[in-house]
Amino acid sequence: MEILPRDDGFKGSFYIKDNNDILAEMTYVWAGVEKIIIDHTDVSPVLKGQGTGKKMLLKLVEFARGKGLKIIPLCPFTKSVFDKSKELNDVL
Repeated sequence: MEILPRDDGFKGSFYIKDNNDILAEMTYVWAGVEKIIIDHTDVSPVLKGQGTGKKMLLKLVEFARGKGLKIIPLCPFTKSVFDKSKELNDVL
């Protein structure tokens, strides 16, 4: 399944959609022009245990690196991944 981005300049997300159903989503809000705050992660039970949340986070990190952004992980899931994955600290 493909992880898709969406962003309206104020908030955005990376999500997985199957037909018209969103099965997983990681949302963020812009904090100025150089930072984003990850505020929520949701994964459908259908995808649980497949590393879906981390895959979405890695896509969001790739996005942040490409734009020179810093990430503030307020979502407990993303905070725990950042705490365990020191290779992601360049975007914190």
